[in-house]
Amino acid sequence: MIKKISEFSAIIPVAGEGTRLKPHTHTYPKVLLTVGDKPIIGHILDDLQKAGIRKVYMIIGYMGDKIKEYIGANYPKLKVTYIVQGEAKGLGHAIWMAKDYVEGPAMIMLGDTILSADIKKFLKPGINALAVKEVEDPRRFGVVESKGGYIRKVVEKPQNPKTNTAIVGIYSFHNSSILFGSLDKLIASGKKTKGEIQLTDALELMIKSGVKIKPITIEGWYDCGKPETLLATNRYILKKKKMSAKMKNVVIIDPVYIAKSAKIKNAIIGPNVSIGENAEISWSMISDSIIGRDSSITNMNLNKSLIGSGIVLKDHVKKINIGDSSEISFE
Repeated sequence: MIKKISEFSAIIPVAGEGTRLKPHTHTYPKVLLTVGDKPIIGHILDDLQKAGIRKVYMIIGYMGDKIKEYIGANYPKLKVTYIVQGEAKGLGHAIWMAKDYVEGPAMIMLGDTILSADIKKFLKPGINALAVKEVEDPRRFGVVESKGGYIRKVVEKPQNPKTNTAIVGIYSFHNSSILFGSLDKLIASGKKTKGEIQLTDALELMIKSGVKIKPITIEGWYDCGKPETLLATNRYILKKKKMSAKMKNVVIIDPVYIAKSAKIKNAIIGPNVSIGENAEISWSMISDSIIGRDSSITNMNLNKSLIGSGIVLKDHVKKINIGDSSEISFE
């Protein structure tokens, strides 16, 4: 029986390339893109630390060294083990990579999703649980069917879903060896769904073998996989943390996050804007946007824009999605 939450391990898969977020993911892994006041992975690790979890197993691949560097510099109290997934074969395969490292109770948190949830609900003794939420289009997700307070069926991205209840980013198991045993069987069988080794197929094997898994409905689920959802998540984080700032010769419409080293003058900033370290902004109006570190923006009117690091922008652009180390000037 689990005596304390610290006995739990967290498995976080972060090996994906983030193809839908290019050009930004040409130079950074998706989980290091900023929402609010820090990278996506920072918000996830903050939640784990607050819940009392100290052991983290990170499944890395694409630009894994940058992830190591960020976590090492900012989360020294966490005991982090890095496991390299050489080839992306699906979420089930990524989790299976941790089988020789993880023992006892474990939870999985997806590295590209920020959740509004009480994590401790998933860390109670003796239970297996999945975070679920009703969604408009369940065909994009793993979908669950429940009866009597437990999940009776899990289907990955069904064309004709029987419910709109989707799995949304937290998986908790009081005995991880049962999960890894099901993944062993799945991989040995060679079964793939949508061309990948799916975690949902392993969950279905567990349910068929008699393992009871509870669905736990969570309040909010914020995807960071596309430019528009990244901006939506940025809005959520800024509002949740009630972020605000004050600067001379700058009109600020909260919520906003402005790094202390940023230099701004003669500008209107907000609402829903995040501005990174050493950014310089003048004679501009910026709303609903994320501005990367070391970028320079002059004489601009930007809305719903993603600006990478080290960008130089000058003169009259209304909306833009541009990656690192670029310069655009309209003269």
